[in-house]
Amino acid sequence: MTGYILRRMVSTIAVMAMVGIFIFLLLRLAPSDPAAMIAGDTATAEMIAGIREQLGLNDPMSVQFIRWVRDMLGGNFGISIFSGRPVIELISQRLEPTLTLSILTMILSVTVGVSFGILAAWRSGGLVDRLLAAFSALGYSVPVFVIGLFLMYFFAIRTRWLPVQGYVPIDGGLGPWFVHLILPTVALSLAYIAFIARVTRASMLEVLSEDYMRTAAAKGASSYAMLFHHALKNAGVPILTVIGISFAYLIGGVVLTETVFNIPGIGRLVVDAINNRDYPIIQSVLILTSGLYVLINLTVDLAYTLIDPRIRY
Repeated sequence: MTGYILRRMVSTIAVMAMVGIFIFLLLRLAPSDPAAMIAGDTATAEMIAGIREQLGLNDPMSVQFIRWVRDMLGGNFGISIFSGRPVIELISQRLEPTLTLSILTMILSVTVGVSFGILAAWRSGGLVDRLLAAFSALGYSVPVFVIGLFLMYFFAIRTRWLPVQGYVPIDGGLGPWFVHLILPTVALSLAYIAFIARVTRASMLEVLSEDYMRTAAAKGASSYAMLFHHALKNAGVPILTVIGISFAYLIGGVVLTETVFNIPGIGRLVVDAINNRDYPIIQSVLILTSGLYVLINLTVDLAYTLIDPRIRY
């Protein structure tokens, strides 16, 4: 077990090193000059050269990369080109809306998706199974921003049951905070519910058809014991995998959802940074989200060993 964990951690560090090199070179080799953008359209060549020297852009790439890694590890993510404020401060201010939206989305997606998948597998071919197939097709085919606009029109504009857009921090009251997150959470979670439910159904059907499940039924095991004590545990590895993949898709979905519902989160920060070509913000958010995704994959890999001890070896 210890050897397996060490191998996974070493591979995680190697992946993050490659991701860091790619992100660093991607922005450094871009055609736009950050110094020229900071100086403005009316800047002279001397002004641009001075800014390049100040930012260390004239140093060799290896020196720039080592300095960049050292600053990142020390919590220094640079200064925003347009706002002039530390990038870590800007990210911290936008972290709460994105984090709460993501957590609520994954809780709803996993809870509903796994439950629907188990029920559809247990009643394969029945009404619930057919409804899940139709819901999955809808969740796969309709983009999240279309679902968001539909929910906004029906539940906010027509019925006025929920607010149209915006975000209220948690310290502004749990009620207003939760109400403002209902529509974006539902809009963002529908695709993941469909995805997780279909994989759960397929995995459960495969396990339920095994001989030991028929033996358990012949011995008089209850439906609850068969589904949750035998079938779900043996079908858990594919389900955990798809939950981990959903986190990766969630990063892109949050950007669209925050834009549609005017939520001041990390997604909106990235969109504004791309429009302004604010490289320090783009670079910092990319490395942080990549690190989060790699950490989630590591957690899922380690969780496999709790479900199937054979993976440890």
